[in-house]
Amino acid sequence: MTANRSLYRYFVSIDLNKMRLDLHTHSIKSDDGRAKVENYCKWIQKKQLALDGFVLTEHRQFDADSDYRHLEDEYGLVIMKASEVETDFGHVLVFGVNDDLLAAMDFTDIRLPIETVLDESRKAGAFAAPCHPGRKRVGLFAHYEDRGIVEGVDTVEVLNGGSIPGEDELSIEMAERLGYRGFGGSDSHVVSRIGFCATDFPNQQITDMGTLVDALYGGNFSAISMRPRSGD
Repeated sequence: MTANRSLYRYFVSIDLNKMRLDLHTHSIKSDDGRAKVENYCKWIQKKQLALDGFVLTEHRQFDADSDYRHLEDEYGLVIMKASEVETDFGHVLVFGVNDDLLAAMDFTDIRLPIETVLDESRKAGAFAAPCHPGRKRVGLFAHYEDRGIVEGVDTVEVLNGGSIPGEDELSIEMAERLGYRGFGGSDSHVVSRIGFCATDFPNQQITDMGTLVDALYGGNFSAISMRPRSGD
């Protein structure tokens, strides 16, 4: 399948007129995460990655307790917290988790109805979008052929730093066919993979989760790949 370039572009240079965020990362708070948040910050600084910040999307939970403001100040990064939940149509990232949403659904449930996640997120002022939709079993599009299209989805992660060949290509092709907007995230579980994929928000200042949710609903963003090329 041929990737549609209208949904993403490759990193060329730093543009001061946009925010660039990695919307999908995991720390040691996730059961399979091996990265400390401070080490992510050190890696971004050491490698001079063109990232303005990242979102911690821990599995099946919302980490309400951790406070990373001191790391934001020290490293000049925006660090936000979200969640990755598991639904009957694959994994979904939820941005803007609050008390209303935590009361509305069980984040530990590995078979949440996707309609519930989408509807309750909207009601609570949060933003929910399927991640790695081209992945077998845990991706949205793996379920579409047998179970049909889910109403209410309009945005998916089209570039994922943990994808194997063919997965992102399927995500891009299906998103283009269905008219979905696309964003990018590294899905990093180890420090060295942060920033492999990210999302550009042109002419926007995103300083907290509220402004990120507004930007996602606004739809003015694009997915990019910053995966190291061979020889780099």
